[in-house]
Amino acid sequence: MARAERILVGVINGAFGVVGEVRLTSFCSSPDAIENYCPLHSDDGNRTFHIELTGKAGKHKHLIAKLPDIDTRKKANQLRGTKLFANRDAFPALPEDEFYHSDLVGLEARNTDFTKMGRIVSVQNHGANDILEISRSGFKDPELLAFKRDTVPKVDIENGYIVVDLPK
Repeated sequence: MARAERILVGVINGAFGVVGEVRLTSFCSSPDAIENYCPLHSDDGNRTFHIELTGKAGKHKHLIAKLPDIDTRKKANQLRGTKLFANRDAFPALPEDEFYHSDLVGLEARNTDFTKMGRIVSVQNHGANDILEISRSGFKDPELLAFKRDTVPKVDIENGYIVVDLPK
């Protein structure tokens, strides 16, 4: 399975002030790290952004950033909703048992007997653990599974699958 060449690291939420700064949400584990992955790219790859973090807003929910050539509130607001992607090679290698969420999405989920169960469609984290959302054929609702060693004993990124040991 091929790794994504670009990884979603943030989104521009709109203007901040009147001189072209933007509010953005970082999806990095350390939000300020988004600045380290520049240049960032739009979803379609047609725009490149070099951001400079200048502050925080909204009880630190959002970062404030300056972008070259964005010098008015109107220009900043035109970027609202722009997803920011970083080149994959800008990210450090991870230890053996750690994974980037983007590497898990799309993997086939197999039962312990290796029969196909479904496919990972998202990885979420609401505080305690990462949660895998697995789309299953023939089921209306996805399977939500804690991403822990006892429920996911094997992850094989190279061959494109995980092994799932569902609780009884």
